[in-house]
Amino acid sequence: MKLPRFSFDLSLSRIGAIFLKELVQMRRDRPTFAIMILMPIMQLVLFGYAINTDPRHLPAVVEMREDGPLTRAFLSSLTASTFVDVVAVATNEAEAERMLRSGEASFLISIPEGFERRLVRGERPQILLAADASDPVAASGALGAIERIAQSAFAPEFDGALGFLARAPPPYEIVVHRRYNPAGISAFNIVPALMGVVLTMTMVMITSIALTREAERGTMENLLATPVRPVEVLIGKTTPYIFVGATQVAIVLLVSTLLFHIPFTGSFAAFAAGVTVFILANLMLGYLISTVAKTQMQAMQMTFFVFLPSILLSGFMFPFRAMPSWAQAIGEALPLTHFLRIVREVVLKSAGFGDIINDLGPLTLITLMLVAFALLRFRRTLD
Repeated sequence: MKLPRFSFDLSLSRIGAIFLKELVQMRRDRPTFAIMILMPIMQLVLFGYAINTDPRHLPAVVEMREDGPLTRAFLSSLTASTFVDVVAVATNEAEAERMLRSGEASFLISIPEGFERRLVRGERPQILLAADASDPVAASGALGAIERIAQSAFAPEFDGALGFLARAPPPYEIVVHRRYNPAGISAFNIVPALMGVVLTMTMVMITSIALTREAERGTMENLLATPVRPVEVLIGKTTPYIFVGATQVAIVLLVSTLLFHIPFTGSFAAFAAGVTVFILANLMLGYLISTVAKTQMQAMQMTFFVFLPSILLSGFMFPFRAMPSWAQAIGEALPLTHFLRIVREVVLKSAGFGDIINDLGPLTLITLMLVAFALLRFRRTLD
């Protein structure tokens, strides 16, 4: 058997010619080159500045049923704290509960009537603390902080005639109620949110690649030669994927119920509305990418360029309130951020349309803007 012969006669001129050819190709493929440069910069900025596992400035609503010097001192300490931000002082329990259920507040701090009178009598009155435990990581850190805030608020008041109260244990008791996820099970927070992550990844990528593939193969030119309008192309191309997204949602709901025993407690109509708008938003985003990308590889790269900030800045992996204000502003512009709130509120908090309107409205606006941009880009592509 004759072995093949290998030649090690290398030509620097030929290598140099191929090297220069590759540089020219990189210069022509500007979107890919830009993504190669911007991707590590984005990762460094997001992981270095935006990601924080120590939540601060979590919104809290205070239900004041007692108005005295001790309760005012406690409220003043809460307001000055960096751990919580008092967003409202509720006068009734129903309003406070609504804010906790809708996500406007992460904590409900209730000071019962007769608190100061019972405190002076040594009856150890309770301060009720209801925490939104649908995100166990965000809730756990601030619970201990509120106990420290109470100690620092009451300590200066326990002087003089009230000096006998400055003893251990404290003359009051903080009772914590973990709402919506009493056991603090991480799956209750992560599994419903995975629905949004799966839809974001698949809907954007499939739509962008499918449309770009037609442009590469030349079949899009045949389609454009017909009297079809841009809006008709958009509707016809994206509608089949709505049913694909609905199938994915059904699979996630079935698995979360059967395997993880996650209850579905809210309005199914509100849930369906949020899912539909979110699927449309991702399809429009994929359609917009397809009008920019020239190849399927570029479309896939752009999809990951969108997918990374969606995962990191939406509150899926890290507490949203723990991020700096500029990162939260970017997160509010992402469809996944609003959908995560909707699905968690509906599935875990028994929310209805009235509770999710603060996120369903912005999500609908983002979807309409993506439709407008996609149609505008498509018309320019035709020209």
